[in-house]
Amino acid sequence: MAGVGAAGELESVRVTRILRDDIILGRRAPGSRLVERDIAAELNVSRLPVREAIRTLVGEGVVVARPRTWAVVREFTHRDIQDFGEVREAIETLIFVFAAERHSSDGIARLRDAYEREHAAATEGRTEAARIAAGEFHEISAELAGNEMLGELIGVFVTRLRWLFGQHDDLLAMAEEHRIILEAVAARDVDALREIIPRHLASGQAAAERRLSSASRSI
Repeated sequence: MAGVGAAGELESVRVTRILRDDIILGRRAPGSRLVERDIAAELNVSRLPVREAIRTLVGEGVVVARPRTWAVVREFTHRDIQDFGEVREAIETLIFVFAAERHSSDGIARLRDAYEREHAAATEGRTEAARIAAGEFHEISAELAGNEMLGELIGVFVTRLRWLFGQHDDLLAMAEEHRIILEAVAARDVDALREIIPRHLASGQAAAERRLSSASRSI
């Protein structure tokens, strides 16, 4: 049976959250090994919650399981990024269009708060905080869309979405793009969003491709 931490959080959930953030924020590099006994010792847990966490992250597409050896952090390829971008554009354009049509004043307040936290963190050079808030901006938008099927679809790749934000170096530029999106959603300007969202997603994809090319040249 999985253990429970001091705050009532299942150990497997806590370990999953920590490893997920480590991967998304670049603390564990692509290709690095996830050795159960080492992670268990590092986080002061048994190997079982670590094993469960790794299994979850394999399902989320950011860890690769290798039979009879260690799991590793996934090394994304240019094709992975392109495939992800094609699917993401279709789904996220719908999400923001629906969010514009269906949002409440409370929903817009939440979206604005995420943007403001992102912008403040980017301005102050708090990279991790800016990237986390950027991810929240998109997650809140998915909630505002009010479509359970879209919510399920984005849930399949939300971790990879957050990984993609971790590749973006120009955090102020990304925050500015989110400001423009926020204002269009608040104004219920669906036509503008159908043009803005593909450009915004292409910007993130280009950043990931540049980071990948740079990493390949440094090897």
